[in-house]
Amino acid sequence: MTIRGSNARAAHFEEVLNPATGAAFARAPVANLEQLDEAVEAARGAFAQWSSTTLTDRQAKVREFATVLRENLDDLARTLTSEQGKSISDATMEMHAAIAFMESYCDLSIDTEVLRSTSEEHVEVRRRPVGVVAAITPWNFPVMMALWKIGPALVAGNTIVLKPAPTTPLTTLKIGELGQQVFPKGVLNIINGDGEVGSALVKHPDISKIAFTGSTATGKHIMNTASTTLKRLTLELGGNDAGIVLPDIDVETVAKDIFWAKFSNAGQICAALKRLFVHDDIYDELVAQLVQIAKSVKMGDGFADGVLMGPVQNAMQRDKLRSMVDDAKAKGAKVVYQGDIPEGDGFWFPITILADVPADASAVTDEAFGPLLTIHRFSDPEDALTRANASPYGLGASVWSGDVDAAVALAERMDSGTAWVNQHPAMGPDTPFGGVKSSGMGVEGARWGLMQYTNIHVVNVKKN
Repeated sequence: MTIRGSNARAAHFEEVLNPATGAAFARAPVANLEQLDEAVEAARGAFAQWSSTTLTDRQAKVREFATVLRENLDDLARTLTSEQGKSISDATMEMHAAIAFMESYCDLSIDTEVLRSTSEEHVEVRRRPVGVVAAITPWNFPVMMALWKIGPALVAGNTIVLKPAPTTPLTTLKIGELGQQVFPKGVLNIINGDGEVGSALVKHPDISKIAFTGSTATGKHIMNTASTTLKRLTLELGGNDAGIVLPDIDVETVAKDIFWAKFSNAGQICAALKRLFVHDDIYDELVAQLVQIAKSVKMGDGFADGVLMGPVQNAMQRDKLRSMVDDAKAKGAKVVYQGDIPEGDGFWFPITILADVPADASAVTDEAFGPLLTIHRFSDPEDALTRANASPYGLGASVWSGDVDAAVALAERMDSGTAWVNQHPAMGPDTPFGGVKSSGMGVEGARWGLMQYTNIHVVNVKKN
């Protein structure tokens, strides 16, 4: 762990499991509550000096950090595959993308905005860093979500204490060690711990902002806890994204994109396409195409040649997916495809495609976070829109059509933070990302995300 710019000794260690084998392959240090306090104190102590440096100097440090991460990218990617389960090619892609996203904040400005300037009065809006940021990251994209938060937090002038998910701590801990080469002591602190440590971090009186990516249930708990001290919040929570496929689409052209919109990263993406609504006219053709693609996907250990899909990251999530399938089948759903899984004790869950799934099945009402897709027929696009919006979640959504204007007109009415047309999901460092309803509050990415790590400070001067 990294506290005050040095490796912190831990009195306790927890085994980290390789999800492809179900066996421990490493041990990770675990912080106690005293070390958590020490990390927050270190960040608080470093804040005054770090926030007083120029934006250009902070951006230079973040660029230097990006260079160090790229120099160690292969080692970081291998660690990521070992603890998360994704293929080594996907882990490498995550590393490259995460670094690029973090580095993008080095091209942004934090400008003063003059609201009024007359002979009598001058009024301007400035942006100040919020203070010490607590970042809490998930197990599906541990590096991406960490650098999404480290970049804007540090560029804006904050200091940070980051806690990764306890099942995927290793790559993030290594990133903290590399940061020791770059940042002043206390600017970047990374600790590991369970729910007790996370809860204490959220409650800590010296934390000014929480940036959290994870489940809606945990996000609600964080929001409730943070209310006692009115901490600033950015919450990127669960999603149950719907996609509507209109009858004028070229099925053969889009089938592969639709398949991977759901099944990338073994379906463990908050903004994956989870509920697919398909028009009657092309329903059978599209289902057949998706099944054919599924049959071609090699599932296995992320280090093996040709593997496109790894295991689910942990046993709890695998068991939840099994329960969803059993519930759907009991309520009349049809299994149109269920693939093979490798032998062994890994956390394997087969590629599964369900049709005719009742609206009250848990695979529809809850977030199917894994390689499980539900497909639903419709004949009227308005009916599809109503069913797509009938969810407490609102992260992403999509419409697929040969008529882009018609697709946009429908997509504009979807209750989601982002609506895509003929793609899902698609993100870039110049685009904000966040949810509505139970999918969270605030955004990450681009200048909108950077501003989430600042407070408005108005200077109002009477001249005469």
